Amino acid sequence: MQINGNKQTFYSPRCGRANKNYRRETCLDVTIPDDHLAGCDIYPEADSHKRTVLRPEGAGVPDTDFLLYLHVQATDKCRAEPSVLAYAVHCQTDSHGRPVAGVVVICRDRLTGATYSHQTTVQTVIHELFHALGFSKDLFSTWRDCYSSSSSQVGADCSPRGKVTHSDRSGHMRIYTPSIISALQKHLVSSDPQLGGPLENLVLVSSHWESRVLQGSIMSAVLGDPSTVRIDPVTLAALQDTGWYTVDLSRAQSLVWGDGEGAMFGSLSTCQDNSSSFFCTGSGRGCHFLHLHKGECQTDQFLEGCRVYKPLQNGSECWKKESSRWTAEDELSGEIFGFDSRCFLSSLSPQVCVCNQSQVPRVSSSVEGRCYRHRCTGPNRYQIQVSGSEWVDCPAGGNIQCYTTEMGKLDLYFHKSVFIFVKCDFDY
Repeated sequence: MQINGNKQTFYSPRCGRANKNYRRETCLDVTIPDDHLAGCDIYPEADSHKRTVLRPEGAGVPDTDFLLYLHVQATDKCRAEPSVLAYAVHCQTDSHGRPVAGVVVICRDRLTGATYSHQTTVQTVIHELFHALGFSKDLFSTWRDCYSSSSSQVGADCSPRGKVTHSDRSGHMRIYTPSIISALQKHLVSSDPQLGGPLENLVLVSSHWESRVLQGSIMSAVLGDPSTVRIDPVTLAALQDTGWYTVDLSRAQSLVWGDGEGAMFGSLSTCQDNSSSFFCTGSGRGCHFLHLHKGECQTDQFLEGCRVYKPLQNGSECWKKESSRWTAEDELSGEIFGFDSRCFLSSLSPQVCVCNQSQVPRVSSSVEGRCYRHRCTGPNRYQIQVSGSEWVDCPAGGNIQCYTTEMGKLDLYFHKSVFIFVKCDFDY
């Protein structure tokens, strides 16, 4: 198959005969229109110019760099893998290796029902589109080196990169290209030259980032709640380093996960030693790292034993007013839900003790994720408000005394790690 993109036709040696079973060109069960294809002729006699036209030259799609076929269908893969929302593949590359067409299949049954999310579907299509554009183990070998080229152009004028994936000193497979290395060094605040882009290591070479290092990236193996997913700088750097695109890196969304944590962040040797508050141990409840949700300490197959706070299934969104159940427990914990609320690790417990014949909340020695209002007062400075209290400054690692109309003076203790990540210059 040759896709006639930009009205270019790519020729191959002459064919003497056609497969008698040939009917059409397909890609992931999508039939490619004949009008998008180069012509196909056969020459029954080797030394003759006589030919039989099997398919006339297609008009192609003018002024098109990449053609995406979007297919909504209940396929065998959709039925076999209920967790799959969509999948993709590139269908064709040009003579220089640039992807010119791809297919994204969306599982039709996932577009209905109570669990359907428009934002999740959009992010999933973006994820699959990035695969077809070049972020794929099947396309890593086509990436071009435009840094060492004398030409300022991208694509065909640049030299092939060759192999871009290599194992680091621990045996982890990474992508080593200039923009990726620079983006990851900047993100982790490290000059370690081994900081190539880490790939998921459940297979030898993966088409996804390692979840322990780049949790929340649009190109991690599993996309979480839509509010937690980012089109991050490392992913855009990868698209830049394909050599096929000029990427506006300033449009990247900041990735909070692992910010400033150093070269060893996300390694199996450090994720369980309490050296980073991005990870957790046990199975208790806390806050998702973006502090938009309450979370529970969990692991999955991609974390390989490391544990993180994952958003609770129901009613975990602090920023949604409807998440509040308005129970007695909520009232005693001082929680407030709404667009300006975030999750804080609080030691204010909903347990009740009897003191001088009155009921008051008990301050516990343990901490748990609670939703309170917050507002910014300057760069990385903010105040919080507990139900019934005034706004108070939120000092890192300290405690706050709140006076509530219902219960008088309360001492609220906040876990110091929360102040590292709930920043007033956030963009979420």
